[in-house]
Amino acid sequence: MMESIKKLRELTGAGMMDVKKALSDAGNDEDKAVALLRERGIVKAAKKADREAREGLVRFVVDSNKAAMVEVNSETDFVARNSDFQALVERLAQAALKAGTSDVEAFKNFALDGGDTVGNTVAAAAGKIGENLVLNRVAFVEAAEGEQVAGYVHSNGKIGVLVDIAGGTEAQAKDVALHVAAERPQYLSRDEVNQDDIEKEREILTNKALNEGKPQQIVEKIVGGQIGKFYEEKVLPEQKFVKDQSMTVAKYLGGAQIKRFVRFEIGA
Repeated sequence: MMESIKKLRELTGAGMMDVKKALSDAGNDEDKAVALLRERGIVKAAKKADREAREGLVRFVVDSNKAAMVEVNSETDFVARNSDFQALVERLAQAALKAGTSDVEAFKNFALDGGDTVGNTVAAAAGKIGENLVLNRVAFVEAAEGEQVAGYVHSNGKIGVLVDIAGGTEAQAKDVALHVAAERPQYLSRDEVNQDDIEKEREILTNKALNEGKPQQIVEKIVGGQIGKFYEEKVLPEQKFVKDQSMTVAKYLGGAQIKRFVRFEIGA
């Protein structure tokens, strides 16, 4: 068995698990196994696997207090607009909701309706479509009681967001998701920011101000203001709300709190 697996891997370029499954399905007939690999598109996909996939789509699904999102990459934007590719991404988003995982490798091994795995399904689609396709990221969010989960995908399908807020409304959750898509926050709170990075930034800003001839007595004030601006630009609750720049996201939410957010962007 192992000898056959090695032989077919060298012949087709397919992965061990794909070859093993094909052999099993073919009753250990090597020729039939190769035919199965070709039918499933795995041979073609293996030949394309070293080509970069920088385009693609993001899709999400929300069902009550659960949400899932996937990012699937293609080589060209032309394929990203292909109806078969779009149907694949939609199917994977639905499957991610059932799988309940944010681990890509675990999701690849999840069995879809019909029995085949997510990984094999993506490989087969790559063979059919004719481009390297990559399941790049998956996210799953389950909101606790009293929380709201929402998603947003930009009109071009290349930016997607999931958010979970406590104590707010569904409309607020959707607004925050749109905001995250537009403003690219990096942190949920100041506590998440690496303090070593802040100290390095403070040192750089201090030296810059001194080199510009700023008086020592006001340098600390200048640097403090610039560090505060850094937080305002990067920390989600402190950002200016995209729909109303007169208030921060935190002020818009009132007493509601953002529990978590996930942002996918093709190529980022």
